[in-house]
Amino acid sequence: MKIKSQKDFFSGLMFLAIGLAFAIGAIDYNIGTGARMGPGYFPMILGVLMSILGIAIGAKGLIVETPDGDKIGKWAWKQVFFILAANFAFGVLLVGVPALGIPQFGLIVAIYGLVFIASLAGYTFNVKEVAILATCLAVGSYVAFVWALNLQFPVWPSFITG
Repeated sequence: MKIKSQKDFFSGLMFLAIGLAFAIGAIDYNIGTGARMGPGYFPMILGVLMSILGIAIGAKGLIVETPDGDKIGKWAWKQVFFILAANFAFGVLLVGVPALGIPQFGLIVAIYGLVFIASLAGYTFNVKEVAILATCLAVGSYVAFVWALNLQFPVWPSFITG
């Protein structure tokens, strides 16, 4: 069997593997029913749907002919690095690392750090645009999570709030 689109085939395999991992991981939890969902219900449904999507995308890669075989290009290492670094920085800035003496900086500073670091992954970097985006995300996150949902987590740096 010949792979007619490498991008579709291998992305289908990726979806299938991640979906199966979620579904298998959910087996240890109580699934429940549609009316009384258990903690394993959402990961199981998500895993099954991702697996089905992966099978469909992978099959398309085997069936639908593309002119050049839709080859997979080289890895975008810069983008991978900055996106992973942004997520890592968000976690560290949000709650800090007491073992290393890093204080918690809270939600607002963590969102600004996340947006500025992640924006370095792009081809262009405009400080004004990134600052506007970070401000919109910070305000939106505050309104959604702290004000509307009343979630309890640090919003401002610990050295400001005490």
